Amino acid sequence: MILILKKNLNEEDIQRIIERVREAGLTPHISKGEERIIIGLIGDSRAKDREYWLNMNGVEDAIRILRPFKLASREFRKKNTVVKVDGIEIGGKGVVVMAGPCSVEGRKQILNIAKIVKDLGAKILRGGAFKPRTSPYSFRGLGREGLLYLKEAKEKFGLPIVTEAMSIEQLDLVAEYADIIQIGARNMQNFSLLEAVGKIEKPVLLKRGMSAKIEEFLLAAEYILSNGNRDVILCERGIRTFETYTRNTLDISAIPLLKSITHLPVIVDPSHATGKRELVTPVSLASIAAGADGLLIEVHPEPEKALSDGLQSLYPHQFKELMRKGKVISEAIGRSIL
Repeated sequence: MILILKKNLNEEDIQRIIERVREAGLTPHISKGEERIIIGLIGDSRAKDREYWLNMNGVEDAIRILRPFKLASREFRKKNTVVKVDGIEIGGKGVVVMAGPCSVEGRKQILNIAKIVKDLGAKILRGGAFKPRTSPYSFRGLGREGLLYLKEAKEKFGLPIVTEAMSIEQLDLVAEYADIIQIGARNMQNFSLLEAVGKIEKPVLLKRGMSAKIEEFLLAAEYILSNGNRDVILCERGIRTFETYTRNTLDISAIPLLKSITHLPVIVDPSHATGKRELVTPVSLASIAAGADGLLIEVHPEPEKALSDGLQSLYPHQFKELMRKGKVISEAIGRSIL
């Protein structure tokens, strides 16, 4: 259920309605638009019928939200959510490119790549300090040391940082250095971690799970939203199917579908979706054309020497070409690439 409040209510009237919501055993979530204030009622609102809310002074309308993901739904918020990171708008008119290596391998490596992607037009630096790997014998990141190198790269080149937190125990440490906290595909349904990151006042990049349906994806986002954090970025990174010629199967239809049923920004990770660098650029262009608000691209100066995901990492000259073509596609659909 959402309550649409009448225009020009004073703060005392609004607080009185919020208190009535809490008395009914529900949690209020407030969305302030340019003309209207909407209060989302989280919990079992069936105990109070629509007339109960309509009879309340200051309430103009009461609408029951049918979708299970309440706060992520466009029924709750019609206007697109724009997540702002150091002045960069994710979910606005521009297509935001986040680029960098799969893993932070050392100080020299991350500073080198940060300069490359900055010079070629990327606005946010990606890089894993903690890496979830299928094999326990694979390189799993430098941990805190990697975060320190990311911080240095940000200070030197002015690029905000997106990096992954794999557990509640890592969360405070990652939040200390990251501008955007990434929740990876393997943790999409780690509900304790989702609740914890929902209590942190930093944007969250939530990746779709390897076998997750759209509804499960949005319900995972709901865990974060319902704990108070409204700055959630959805990331489509491909799902696991019977196909073996690509690492995953990119669900390109998920982009316009998500844009139609949720107000949250949607970005795409074509590197993990395809697993092959020769596919990253065409899939990136298709994602922009389908309405993606951003791209998450793996770039490495020497992919053949990368400690993780070298086969899907672009060479700098390939990333340059992606940015050139991406600009053309973005302008063709009335957007710009950032």
